[in-house]
Formats: sequence, C-alpha cells, structure tokens
Amino acid sequence: MIRIAAATRAFIASEAAGGVVLMAASACALIVANSPLAADYFHVLHVELGPLSLHGWVNDALMAVFFLLVGLEIKAEITEGQLASWSQRTLPVIAAASGMAVPALVYIAVTASTPGLTRGWAIPAATDIAFAMGLLGLLGKRAPASLKLLLTTIAIVDDMGAVIIIALAYTAKLNLVALAGAGVLLAAMLACSRMRVTRLGPYLVLAVLLWLCVFASGVHATIAGVAAALAIPRAAGLKLEHALNPWVAFGIVPLFGFANAGVALPGWEALLAPLPLAVALGLFAGKQVGVFGSIWLAVKAGIAPKPHARWGQIYGMALLAGIGFTMSLFIGGLAFPGNAVLTDQVKIGVLAGSLLSALAGYLVLRSTSTATTSTMNPPSESSAPTQPVDVQP
Repeated sequence: MIRIAAATRAFIASEAAGGVVLMAASACALIVANSPLAADYFHVLHVELGPLSLHGWVNDALMAVFFLLVGLEIKAEITEGQLASWSQRTLPVIAAASGMAVPALVYIAVTASTPGLTRGWAIPAATDIAFAMGLLGLLGKRAPASLKLLLTTIAIVDDMGAVIIIALAYTAKLNLVALAGAGVLLAAMLACSRMRVTRLGPYLVLAVLLWLCVFASGVHATIAGVAAALAIPRAAGLKLEHALNPWVAFGIVPLFGFANAGVALPGWEALLAPLPLAVALGLFAGKQVGVFGSIWLAVKAGIAPKPHARWGQIYGMALLAGIGFTMSLFIGGLAFPGNAVLTDQVKIGVLAGSLLSALAGYLVLRSTSTATTSTMNPPSESSAPTQPVDVQP
C-alpha cells in the first residue's frame, strides 16, 4: 500500500507540473503562430522525415508512447487502484460516461444543420488530465486530495472511452494482413507475460513492431500503445510507468501542444461558426452539466456516496473536466484529416472551451476552498470518500 501511495503522489505531482509546462508550450505555439515566424513554424511542422512529416511523427509515433502510459495507468487502476472494485468504479464511471455523452450531444445539436461536421462529435468528449492537474497544482492545499484523486480517476475512465472511440469511429480502411500481423505480435507479448518474462527488453521490441503493423493496418497507430500496455505484466509495467512519466509529462505532451496548438487567431466572430461554437459549448457547458449533474444525481439517488468535498468544490472540479486540450486536438485531427480550415476551427473551439473551463474552474475552486480544506470535514460513515487518499497505483 505504501508503494502504491508513493506512485499516486508521484503521478499527481508529475501531471500537475507537466500541466504547467503544457500551458507554456501551448502559449508559445499561439505566440509563434501569430508572429512573423508563423510561416517558418508551419513549414517546419510539415517537413518530411522519412514516411511521415515532423507533425506526423509527433502525432502518430510520440503520441503512441503517451497512449502506452495511458494504457499502463488504466491497467494499474483496474487491477489495484481506484477502479479495482465495483464500489470504487461506480461514481467515476458514471461521471466519465455522462461527461462524454452530454458534450457529444451538445456538439451534435449545434452542428446538426451543417453537413459534414457531425463527424467531430467526440472532440469535446475528452478531458486533459495534465492541464487540469496543472491548475489544481497551482491551487495547492486549496484543492482537497480527494478532488485530485476523483478527477484523476474520472479522466482515466474518460481515456478508456477515448481509446475506444478512436479505434471504432476514426479507423480508416483496414489492411487485414497488417492487422493480422499486429494480432500475432500482441499474442506473442501476452505469451511472454504468461511465461512470467519480467525483463522490459522483449516487450519493448515487440511493442515497436506492433506499432508498425497497426500503423500499416489503418487503425490509428496510437492504439498500439494501449494494446502493448495491457499485455505487459504489472511488475514490468510499473518500472516502465515510472520511467515514462517524466518523459511524457515534460517532453511528449508539451511537444504535442506546441505542434498542435498553433493557429492564427481570428476575430471573436469566428467563434460563432458552427464548428468552433459546438466544440467550445461542448467542453464548457456539456462537460460541467454531464460530470457535476451525474455526480449530484448519483449521490442523491444513493447510488454512490458523496466525495469528501463541498458541492462547490465538486462543481469546480467538473468545470476543470471541460479542459479537453490534448485529446480534443488529437481527435479533431482524426475527425477532419487533411482539412486545414476545419482543423483550425477545431483548434479555436478547443482553445476557447478549454480556456473558459480552466478560468471558471480555477475561480470556483479558489472561492469555495481555503488553504486548510484538505483537513476539514472529516468523513463520516454517511459521507465516506469514494477515493482513498493514499491508495493509487
């Protein structure tokens, strides 16, 4: 339990600090994209390096490593963390599912009358845990530990949903031979796990080959990262998770933000176009209604106990769930591939919705919390926390 608690603190610390770095990288991208260096910025991103452009290497290859870490965290949560039992899963699963469905419905309602835009329905369904945890980190002790764990768990369930959406909704024409090769490699990884191979080397070699096959199959290559993570045994996975955390938090995710957040900022009227408006409303309005509304209903209906926090703080956390930056930009690129105009509109909507959610969530949490919040209102039998503060892989 002590080992798991230490991993939890390390994860939250890296996500919070990494979120600050992501904010800085994204701000730099916006500054450069709206400066005399804009032409050079976009040119460099599209320089061809072998089979992919620089932008492609970031989004298809480096982000596969990000998804590998996501997969390891998902597996850890399910096996020995906040999703290990049905009682622990109930509230995060309800909140995450509703927090994905309501933004998608808002998006569809706004874009229904515009042909070709409904394909992006999943764009506002995601939560950016690094960005959200970065803001919670800035609040320090004003943000209860129970809220950080609840938001982390909701975001991990959210990631599961995003992976499924990417695999099913944004898969191109399939190459069955390459897909079969990926299946053989995955089976080999599972066989190594059953034979209790604990050295990371064989798994990493097979994971690289798996990525190549998935890339060639038509399924988005980042899915290989999640599949590989689920095949790696927990002992080896824990070592890999600790090794990857700083590289992903301080390298890959900020680099993704710098490569994808750059967009020439138009006038405010551009936000009223159907696509950016749908994305922004989905993130800002849809997320808070979905997450907070489902938690409130679940608690009032007796389905799950109330988290160890005030309702105002839970609402502030629900607002932060509307920061969909990394995954929303990623899904936006899959939804409208090769369409620079729509991709830029997605970026504008994601930036607007995420910024509104971040500012509102930060202000609500700051106004409803005190520096000693985490020690206030000790849990009783009727209001026990759904997430133990010191237990998380």
